[in-house]
Amino acid sequence: MPTYRAFQVTDQRHFELVDRDVVDPAPGQVRLRVLTCGVCHSDVLAVEGQRPEPSKPVVPGHEVVGVVDAVGDGVTGWAVGDRAGLGFLGGPCGQCEWCRRGDYVNCIDQPLPGTSVDGGYAEMVYARASGLVRVPTELDPVTAAPLLCAGITTFNALRVADAAPGSLVAVQGLGGLGHLGVQYAKKLGHRVAVIARGSEKFSLAISLGADHYIDGAAEDPAAALNALGGAAAVIATAASGSSMTPLLAGLRPRGKLVVVGAAPDPIAVGTSDLIFGGRSIVGSLTGSPIENEDNLNFSLAAGIMPMVETMPFVEAPKAYDRMMSGKARFRIVLGIAATSA
Repeated sequence: MPTYRAFQVTDQRHFELVDRDVVDPAPGQVRLRVLTCGVCHSDVLAVEGQRPEPSKPVVPGHEVVGVVDAVGDGVTGWAVGDRAGLGFLGGPCGQCEWCRRGDYVNCIDQPLPGTSVDGGYAEMVYARASGLVRVPTELDPVTAAPLLCAGITTFNALRVADAAPGSLVAVQGLGGLGHLGVQYAKKLGHRVAVIARGSEKFSLAISLGADHYIDGAAEDPAAALNALGGAAAVIATAASGSSMTPLLAGLRPRGKLVVVGAAPDPIAVGTSDLIFGGRSIVGSLTGSPIENEDNLNFSLAAGIMPMVETMPFVEAPKAYDRMMSGKARFRIVLGIAATSA
């Protein structure tokens, strides 16, 4: 029986390269031959043992680009040879309350690739057909991988913000999420302000499309935003509740602080900042497969490009360590198979 290689993890950072049997996909599933897989901070859920059964082996990775290799019973709309992607959510069930309401992101019976089911640090991955994303053949698999998670996260955050074209949108943080958020905001027709710490990030922010740069270490970001007329929205990507706290006061009336950076500390909210001006704080997770297809198509048309470092599949543990070190600029993608497919 043919086999494929996979990096499985148990407990905390215990990686092991193993051979697994290639089997037929279950009903409703497809088998993908993996081309690339991004290394995302959310991989900590598996690698650091932050899941219900950390002693049970699981393959990390949820920014997967591959080619359909086999189709299970009952699957329609997908054929062998199709280019497909897989993101943070592994496919809605279609039966729970939230699916029946059309809110597929909040499906309560949905696998999480790389956390509750095996993900993309492997040469093959099995996935629910309902979770697959069509990846344009014109989009390079290395470029597409980070867009399936980091991309859709910031793309949909801007949709949640619902800011008018031409309005001021601020992006807090200029890392793996923020560097994409700046590009999306600019291409969607907004005036863009970047809020980061240190003057050395100014040039990068401007090169990505920012109109204004606010050094949060040198000035009050809320005062700076208000001097620009106030932000219709702030997309908060940095994983720090304390750095998000002052941003609410920089919103114009009806403005939204859209939180996508998962922080260990809370946001301290002044009630008057919410009441006067009708400002709000809202979280945004990711998007449905069809929204992710919108994201990929828009990214291709608008030239949205993640800044990527590539590493070979056999160095997946090193790639994870580099991502966790914060030294990557700004996303790491594992090359797993030939990317010409």
